[in-house]
Amino acid sequence: MALALGTENKRQVIIASVLGVILVICGFVVFHMFFGSASPSDSGPVPAAPSAQNPPAPAAAPLGPSSGTPSSPSHAAGNEAQRLSNAGIDPALHFDKLAESEDVEYSGSGRNIFSADSVPVSIPKPIAPIRPNGSLPVAQNPPPSPPKPPAIDLRYFGYSQDEHKVLKAFFMHGDDIFMAKTGDIVDHRFKIGAIRPLNVEVTDLAYNNTQVVEISQQ
Repeated sequence: MALALGTENKRQVIIASVLGVILVICGFVVFHMFFGSASPSDSGPVPAAPSAQNPPAPAAAPLGPSSGTPSSPSHAAGNEAQRLSNAGIDPALHFDKLAESEDVEYSGSGRNIFSADSVPVSIPKPIAPIRPNGSLPVAQNPPPSPPKPPAIDLRYFGYSQDEHKVLKAFFMHGDDIFMAKTGDIVDHRFKIGAIRPLNVEVTDLAYNNTQVVEISQQ
């Protein structure tokens, strides 16, 4: 009986030792999981709190229009013309309105440049010939002329006048109808210049070409 009791005590001591080692290892692992990653050496330096000696740095202001960033190129100066509907517009030419504008008589004191019957201006004759030796310059081959810009396909068929004597012209480009005043841009391309009852000055912004568009009689 004494021999059996000693063997049983040794077995209990061995089991207790093994369980103690397992508990120590588990405790070390749990401690490392919860407290090892939060150590000051792993988390880096702790930022100092702002004080009177170390004021907080001001936040960077967003870049506004006054910064050095380039702005996108703007369109040519001028407002877009108003797009109108085809319904209720009479494209017919009213000759009575044109007759009223043509019957205006010139009342100035100088020469009327719009009349062929006006007194011609006397041009003084030169005292000496322009080329004293009478030799003519040698003609040289002129450089090839650049291609002509295309004709402006904008149809001018009428105008209106408000109470402030401001003229607004009516145009047709394809199937679209526009009403524009001087300075407006029709269909993102044609800038309207001087508006007159019989014609309008139009600038093609794509070619920088200005043409006079006569009123359509059809």
